[in-house]
Amino acid sequence: MTNIAAAAAPSTTATAATPLTRLAKGFVNRLVIIIPYLWLLFFFLVPFIIVFKISLSQTAIAMPPYTPVLDFSDGVSGFFAGFRDLNFDNYTWLTQDALYFNAYVTSLIIAGISTILTLIVGYPIAYGMARAPAAIRPTLLMLVILPFWTSFLIRVYAWIGILKPEGLLNQVLLATGLISQPLVILNTYTAIFIGIVYSYLPFMVLPLYSSLEKMDYSLIEAAQDLGCPQTSAFWKITFPLSLPGVVAGCLLVFIPAVGEFVIPDLLGGSQTLMIGKTLWNEFFSNRDWPVSSAVAVILLLVLTIPIMFFQQAQAKAQEQGK
Repeated sequence: MTNIAAAAAPSTTATAATPLTRLAKGFVNRLVIIIPYLWLLFFFLVPFIIVFKISLSQTAIAMPPYTPVLDFSDGVSGFFAGFRDLNFDNYTWLTQDALYFNAYVTSLIIAGISTILTLIVGYPIAYGMARAPAAIRPTLLMLVILPFWTSFLIRVYAWIGILKPEGLLNQVLLATGLISQPLVILNTYTAIFIGIVYSYLPFMVLPLYSSLEKMDYSLIEAAQDLGCPQTSAFWKITFPLSLPGVVAGCLLVFIPAVGEFVIPDLLGGSQTLMIGKTLWNEFFSNRDWPVSSAVAVILLLVLTIPIMFFQQAQAKAQEQGK
């Protein structure tokens, strides 16, 4: 009987420990989910609420240069009374001035063209990396990430030395006799496209490489064995299977390119009209924080709402595929 009780004791202990283990695992799993939401709360939602609050205020000659709204300094009653003083004059002003509309449209067009160019350049690079021998793939990945080891600002300034009339590019073309006079590239939209494609190329290559590396290339061999030309096999098999990487890369390039400020300012010149430069001028030149905050809020909505609709459409397509 003693032996039977001793043998049963560990089983009882294991049974008692099982709820605690499950509770601990459940807490860890929830913590893993909660941490990203807390990150978004403190570093996205809270700053957005602050910017939105500033966009509802009025410009003032003070520090900070706006009249605070919804301030708790007057107590809870004063805070709720402030709702009566809220207005959307800054947003109305944006609709009345064509400068902001043109800046939004120009930014979207430049970002869209730059994204397409980055995809055209990045896809062959990612495809070559995915088909390269496994031993050299880490080296190729390091070469793609290598530009990030240098300051972004220094890399953009380097392009000024390359693209200016007396720069390296024109010197090489003149020396080889391909041109008879220097090309005017700097302070044009062409320079902006070059700068954006160069700066954001790794953001396109890495998602594409991740999708292409996981692909089963035996499907291509099977298609070719059945008489499918190599080009047709690429468009019917390879490219559709890499679409998740294409979409992720395009979003990673398009979203920051819309609000880009440094590249248009340094490579595009003072005449370039993009929303990032307009936002900078409103904040630091005109000192109009309420209007600039309204510009930032609309820019965020312009970028966020289409992405949300796209994610919903993608989720529905996956459900229908199942």
